[in-house]
Amino acid sequence: MIGWIAAGAAAGILTALGAYAVRGRSSQWLCTSYWRGRPNVPAVALTFDDGPGPATAEILSILDRYGVPATFFFCGENVERRPELARRVVEVGHELGNHSYSHPYFCFRSREFIRQELHRTQAILEQVTGCRPRWFRPPYGIRWLGLQKVLDELGLVCVTWTVIGNDWKWPGPVVAEHVLQRVVPGAIICLHDGRETRPEAAADPTIEAVRILVPGLLNRGFRFETISNLLCWTSSNNA
Repeated sequence: MIGWIAAGAAAGILTALGAYAVRGRSSQWLCTSYWRGRPNVPAVALTFDDGPGPATAEILSILDRYGVPATFFFCGENVERRPELARRVVEVGHELGNHSYSHPYFCFRSREFIRQELHRTQAILEQVTGCRPRWFRPPYGIRWLGLQKVLDELGLVCVTWTVIGNDWKWPGPVVAEHVLQRVVPGAIICLHDGRETRPEAAADPTIEAVRILVPGLLNRGFRFETISNLLCWTSSNNA
């Protein structure tokens, strides 16, 4: 009986370790991943995944109202659908990141599959906006075997997050309160201006959350930075 209990406990530990390696925001097991800036600097990075999408234009208007920069991690398929929004993001001074082409799960996928997803999106973003992103955020936060090699080949660096808003399932005020309760100096905040690659998925909660979050964080004395500016320090401080 004790042996079975020990075996079950060991299996549980291994499962937990595997889940952390693949999806843990600060995991470094499968690739180098940045998830925060310096904890002694009152700055945060506001980031958006899955765009360009239904919420992108309104989010840009809110950010412009407050003079706040952000980093947008776009899916190549969505950029093909809304190229004018991708161009506008760059034209008004925000930063672009790569979020894969079709927003797939990378678990059990080959390195070549991962490479095609990232390379295709790099090419689309460069063609549409003239910018070739430096930063990559994996769909669902999932990292997998071979990803680091692909990132090295394409000159990309993986970024996860410090706090995620869960804006795909919660009302805007709940999202904002969740983030405000957890934000710390150097935080990377993850929200979504689209919903994977669904063209017309509702994103009203994100817009509502941004309307609350931006002035709320400014009133707390935080300044907003792009990922590039937030992470302009050595990787040894990010572990």
